[in-house]
Amino acid sequence: MSLYGVLRSGVSGMTAQSNKLGTVAENIQNSGTNGYKRASTEFSSLILPSSEGAYNSGSVTSAVRYTISDQGPISYTTSATDLAISGNGFFVVSDPKGTPYLTRAGNFVVDGKTGNLLNSAGFTLMGFNLGDGATTASLNSLDGMVPVNLASFGMQASASTNGTFTGNLPYGAEVGATKQSSLQVYDNVGNPVKIGIMLEKVDNTTWTMTVTDPEGTATTMDLKFDGNGNIEPPTDLTFTIPNGKSFTLDMKGMTQLAGEYSLAGAANGNAPSAVKSAEFASDGTVYAVYEDGSRIAAYRIPLATVPSPDNLNPRAGNVYEATNTSGGYQVGFPGAIGFGTISSGALEGSNVDIGTELTAMIEAQTSYTANSKVFQTGSELLDVLMNLKR
Repeated sequence: MSLYGVLRSGVSGMTAQSNKLGTVAENIQNSGTNGYKRASTEFSSLILPSSEGAYNSGSVTSAVRYTISDQGPISYTTSATDLAISGNGFFVVSDPKGTPYLTRAGNFVVDGKTGNLLNSAGFTLMGFNLGDGATTASLNSLDGMVPVNLASFGMQASASTNGTFTGNLPYGAEVGATKQSSLQVYDNVGNPVKIGIMLEKVDNTTWTMTVTDPEGTATTMDLKFDGNGNIEPPTDLTFTIPNGKSFTLDMKGMTQLAGEYSLAGAANGNAPSAVKSAEFASDGTVYAVYEDGSRIAAYRIPLATVPSPDNLNPRAGNVYEATNTSGGYQVGFPGAIGFGTISSGALEGSNVDIGTELTAMIEAQTSYTANSKVFQTGSELLDVLMNLKR
């Protein structure tokens, strides 16, 4: 082996161990970073041709590997917008320029300026809008997603379109007996509209139901009951709410049994109400919850992955992008085959084990010191050789 080969081996060894110490340091400083995936330095030898009489020293090369596919521990929080993935997949996020990335860091909060959900690194959570202009997910593309922004669903009213009217009409009531009731519904702008309901007994098997709106328009139908007191078809009454939509009232739960009047009614729709909070379902659906207790499905959060997650390219902010070795993006929804599930009020922690990193640090330090001795010895021998020429 030449003295230059000794020097080369020493430098190569120190460089490789320096790389290992770099990944160990990165792991330790990110041991508390949500969704962080451990990095490691792997070594391989580079052997040069040698003869029987002389050994030609090669070197060692290093490559950084990431355990991106390894699950981190799940811890629970008090924030509903903290999201954790159990199983395969990544959240799709975008930077301020709109470039999409993948991440497992789900510590999202509502941004006061935009209303978007941002994680601690400033990346925006992306999803599919389930409201007007809804788009269909593509199986192999991140296109079509929009920022999850619940502020856009504020102060919305919903017109009533259907309701129910159930209960009991007394079998023993006299013919010509009437019962007054009412039902509150909502028009197109969320104004409450009181609908009057009058029930009149015609004979032992028939009652007449008259529905009257505030403008005085009346709609009538007969409710017929069989010998067991059960209502017979038809059981639906359809009319139009003033400044509202066509409304269908379902009476299939009505009975005519011995006893007293017992009537109950319900209708969909709501008055204008502001968004109070958000709920996240395990299938990725995001519900806007209003102050009046109603809620609507606003977005659906997809998960994305690649055939080889460990070959994704890490970028600043604990995000990843696809590479040639990782394969292209695959998109699906939580709970689908090949994808994990989402938990609200939870976070995935780093998969770094401090004990393992400290052990690796000691190993790298010892090897670095040994390689420095090789370099130092080779340098001293080279000085002796150079002095001989003098």
